[in-house]
Amino acid sequence: MKSIINKELTPQGKEIRQKVFVEEQGFQKEYDEIDLTAEHLVLYDGDIPKAVGRMFLEDPQKPVYTIGRVAVLKEFRGEGLGRMVVEELEQEAKKEGGTAIKLSAQCRVQKFYEKLHYHAVGDIFYDEFCPHICMTKEL
Repeated sequence: MKSIINKELTPQGKEIRQKVFVEEQGFQKEYDEIDLTAEHLVLYDGDIPKAVGRMFLEDPQKPVYTIGRVAVLKEFRGEGLGRMVVEELEQEAKKEGGTAIKLSAQCRVQKFYEKLHYHAVGDIFYDEFCPHICMTKEL
């Protein structure tokens, strides 16, 4: 496996997000202005893109990165690729001086993030139609 981090959303990354979040899960507002400034990671097995995620700083004065849009193509789930994406983004955030990570997890995958030592903060909220919970982790 190799991961490539880009300053822009690549066609491969966009395709994975389209398949997972739009076609499979039904989200309508998948792409946003954050895509223009975030760092985007695509995880490859050889030449095959399998998973994606992004990270960004909301406030340049605070070393807290936000991770989001973590997605693994359906046919490759169960291989630990989501964990690899999150861990790679955490390492990149650390390299860039980050001291903590925050994210908005779909409630159905909260336990996945808890296994990676994230802690829920606050109340459940809805993004489009889907329940989410904020989670944080110190680096």
